[in-house]
Amino acid sequence: MRENQKPFVNLPVFVVDDDTSVLHASAAVLRSAGVVNLQMLDDSRELLPALERQAASALLLDLFMPHLSGSKLLPEVVRLYPELPVIVMTAAQDVETAVRSMKEGAFDYLVKPVEESRLVASVRHAIEVHSLRRQMGVLKHYLLSDCLQNNEAFAGIVTNSRKMRALFQYLEAVAVSAEPVLISGETGAGKEMFAHALHKLSGLSGQFVQVNVAGLDDTLFSDTLFGHKKGAFTGADQSRAGLIAQAAGGTLFLDEIGDLSMASQVKLLRLLQEHMYFPLGSDVARPSDARVVCATNCNLAQMMRQNHFRSDLFFRLSVHQVEVPPLRQHKEDIPLLLQHFLDEAAATINKPAPEPSNELLTLLQNYHFPGNVRELRAMVFNAMALHRGGSVLAMDSFRQAIQKQQKEGSESPASEVPDGLPVIIPGRFPTLDEVEDALVREALKRAKGNQGVAATLLGLSRPALNRRLARRLTPAES
Repeated sequence: MRENQKPFVNLPVFVVDDDTSVLHASAAVLRSAGVVNLQMLDDSRELLPALERQAASALLLDLFMPHLSGSKLLPEVVRLYPELPVIVMTAAQDVETAVRSMKEGAFDYLVKPVEESRLVASVRHAIEVHSLRRQMGVLKHYLLSDCLQNNEAFAGIVTNSRKMRALFQYLEAVAVSAEPVLISGETGAGKEMFAHALHKLSGLSGQFVQVNVAGLDDTLFSDTLFGHKKGAFTGADQSRAGLIAQAAGGTLFLDEIGDLSMASQVKLLRLLQEHMYFPLGSDVARPSDARVVCATNCNLAQMMRQNHFRSDLFFRLSVHQVEVPPLRQHKEDIPLLLQHFLDEAAATINKPAPEPSNELLTLLQNYHFPGNVRELRAMVFNAMALHRGGSVLAMDSFRQAIQKQQKEGSESPASEVPDGLPVIIPGRFPTLDEVEDALVREALKRAKGNQGVAATLLGLSRPALNRRLARRLTPAES
């Protein structure tokens, strides 16, 4: 990758032709198809200096021009910028010229006058291939170096986890792509923060525009994203630009995409395929260059199989997928997150941050956190609000929150067996007393011998656990 090949998604398409009428006609066709970032050159001698200053996603090059012909420029461009697809255009229809151009590295060969659909298809294909080439190069770099180039983009995500770091490296790699990104994960895992990080990494100059599509019917979805013209419907007293227009040159983040209605899914698919949209009440299509990022806590693949989500939209959205792990899968981050939220909560109420006890850390690291990082933050802020002084943070509010969740979870018909609990019982079937003894021993083991923590894990009070220990276990065990 050359130094000027920065990971910007919206790289321009260069069009080089000494005939200005061809330049204007090509620009009109491409812009009407949503390819709006163009660099037009009518002097072929300006091409190489321009490429040195500005990276490109594709190059349309006339073969026969004065001063410096496209035939001479083609091999030089291919040598200097091997990842850049070069589409040659010429009025010559002989096979020998086409074959020679392809052998010298041309990506495609178009004969003038070029059909509009053929021109648009070729340029779009070239942009996609260029994006994939750059992603492969970046992925190779990260696999070999195991480093991050843009740590500041992830400053808001508190972690020391190797699993999370691997996701950071993947985000840096796909940031060079204009394709959609699908971020999935449980509620509270941090999907929105990953979307913000991706926007920062992309280097886009436009805004990060977010909308939660859950609960939007088809009309409201269309009006929110596409906007409307004056008089489009009752109450539309003036025209209004939608969020796509606000996200021009930036990122459009659609949260809870799994809740999108089937009618709205069709409109989103059309936007992703054609990079065009129609405001309500308008029959004039408008181009969109916003990068689309979606998030969901649903299993879209399963929804697709159940015919609740369109398969064509699913495959269009899932070109790049990021699965944000739940907190229980990177518990090594709990001490970091606990301290981070303690400092944050203390600052909001202008109090010094107390120290968390080892007992509290043991309790939290044995809790499965169905609400993930968001649940931990809520626990810490509640504990700080109740804190009445002292250098050590009290544990009562944490115990109460965990016991409440365990009780509600056990009463829910959809509750699942906690991670790691054995459910396969080979050999002789154990008695209830034996199962109780095994659970108590396992709770004490996970609590590192702390009976208060073990009682919380078992959903018991401390005296109730003491009675069981006195009744069931040997004096040495109790």
